[in-house]
Amino acid sequence: MAEHVIEVDGVEKRYVTRVKRGRLRRERRLVKAVDGISFAIERGTIVGYLGPNGAGKSTTVKMLTGILVPSGGRIRVAGLDPSRQRIELARRIGVVFGQRSQLWWDLPLRDSFDLLRHIYRVPSNRHRANLARFTELLGLDAFVDTPVRQLSLGQRMRGELTAALLHDPEVVFLDEPTIGLDVVAKAAVREFLAEVNRARGVTVLLTTHDLADIERLCSRLLIIDHGRLIWDGGLDELKRRYGQERTLVIDLEEPAPPLEVPGARVTKVDGPRQWLRFRRDEATAAQLATAVGLQAPLVDLAVEEPDIEEIVARIYSGGLPGDNR
Repeated sequence: MAEHVIEVDGVEKRYVTRVKRGRLRRERRLVKAVDGISFAIERGTIVGYLGPNGAGKSTTVKMLTGILVPSGGRIRVAGLDPSRQRIELARRIGVVFGQRSQLWWDLPLRDSFDLLRHIYRVPSNRHRANLARFTELLGLDAFVDTPVRQLSLGQRMRGELTAALLHDPEVVFLDEPTIGLDVVAKAAVREFLAEVNRARGVTVLLTTHDLADIERLCSRLLIIDHGRLIWDGGLDELKRRYGQERTLVIDLEEPAPPLEVPGARVTKVDGPRQWLRFRRDEATAAQLATAVGLQAPLVDLAVEEPDIEEIVARIYSGGLPGDNR
């Protein structure tokens, strides 16, 4: 059986807030930021953790890293209780928060790495080997001797990732690691994470709003909303079960009015090109192409699969079938 490096069983996080009622009166209200979630993550996998703002993602990550104490339930990370064994756990995990830095602002990046070597007590030969490899993968040479405050956001994030992995952690928690980065910087971060996972077997829990991160890196997806886990499964399965609608893009010899094809509806027309939406359980692309060919000369066609962003947006707005929120 596969080894679980992260185990979450019925975990809750509750807060008491005070809501104003009238001029002088305030009412106590119990808020469940995380509401009884359970999941387990196998060693050596990259799992995406997705949810709208306020869904409970960051609260979960803070409990997994020992920053917050759960109000109920059980958590184990690398066999440890995060809130009770936080110091021991810190040596076995890496953490990157997109809006917070673990680097020294006024020091060159290289000096931050050296300080972290002493904090984590990494042998000097292992530190040199890791730094050389990460410098190669992330292209740190050009700015490793630059003070952190002078780095661009993309450069600083590459430094943050290096800092989180220099001590060879078993698990890495990434909270919005590509937020605010340009296309080139995002690609570099994704390639780095894929390589570290593949070569070193590092387990990664990735919290992000960038669905391209999920599609590029993750085979499994956890979706949380209102503090509850509403999806735990593969990305392909999510598309297959909840992305039933596909699009057939056809190019005709000449512009034509929207075609009437059984089992499909035209959603857009642009000159000789038309977009036909259809459900995979009601028709096939081959059937529709045949029907189109009977009405007008067909030059070319392509099938567009449902976009993960559209599927997740639909889940956020309406929940999954059978969800009793």
